[in-house]
Amino acid sequence: MSARPRIVVLDDYEDSLRRTADWRPVEALADVRVYTERLRGAALLAAIADADAIVVVRDRTPFPAELVAQLPRLRFFVFTGERNTRIDVAAFAARGIPVTYTEGGSSKDSTAELTWTLILAAAKRLEAHLRLVRSGRWRDGKPLPAVLAGDRLGLIGFGEIGRRVGRIGLAFGMEVVVWSPHMTPERAAADGAKAVALDELLATSKVVSLHLVPSDETRGLIGRERLERMRADAILVNTARAALIDMAALPGGLDRGRPACAALDVFDDEPLPADHPLLHREDVVLTPHLGFVNDGVFSRFGPGVVENLLAWLRGERPPRVLA
Repeated sequence: MSARPRIVVLDDYEDSLRRTADWRPVEALADVRVYTERLRGAALLAAIADADAIVVVRDRTPFPAELVAQLPRLRFFVFTGERNTRIDVAAFAARGIPVTYTEGGSSKDSTAELTWTLILAAAKRLEAHLRLVRSGRWRDGKPLPAVLAGDRLGLIGFGEIGRRVGRIGLAFGMEVVVWSPHMTPERAAADGAKAVALDELLATSKVVSLHLVPSDETRGLIGRERLERMRADAILVNTARAALIDMAALPGGLDRGRPACAALDVFDDEPLPADHPLLHREDVVLTPHLGFVNDGVFSRFGPGVVENLLAWLRGERPPRVLA
């Protein structure tokens, strides 16, 4: 490489990639720019237009084919973690641009823990009660906290995270029912759950929690009609991906009282804009996409990014290339 390559790092909100790895070997061979704030539109294009390599944290910035086509210098791409559903892999492949990734770390436990944090915060009206105490008051006369024991927990998706969430539900004394596109009664029963039809799960569950990977079959799975089938006291929880819910339909569903409450960690557009319709509602609990965020996970991201970049800069095969 005759000129020094230009590497752009996007979306490092936690400013963690530089803290968790030694970038000096990379900076000896390339110029590196790191952005810790969200960039979109013209600002994003201006930041990456001259990039030879781009690094993204998880899937915080989408890379559709139209964007890839505007990056004539791009030769290498890295994302942190082991899955990214918001990049057009075919567009990179058509240009011969290697797409690489890092180890993901233990995000499944932290996501399951956050799921239950959201469930309990919603069921116990925790945010409202914290606000009351801090304002010097004690009770507000509004609906009392719910008891989950003896009620039904509906899990849409029953992979590693869903099973963890289900085991905690059983420990709380809840009945656990599950649905996924390929669920079987035997798979559900092996973890103490019962497989049911999606309509039954929605109509009978106090808590409905999403744990699927978005696909053509599951994008927009929970839209207006399915929201209407939920119980009037239901809590809808999403720590998976925003694409599973028709987010444009959710405010209307909440207005009609189905579900009674939503507890969300993932959104179509992150960070949330100041005018987002869910931001100031009392019937939602919102967290800033914390499911995968923990020290163990982020301690792997920085070294993994550096490892991939050094291999590319030295003309070697990177250790983790997306097939």
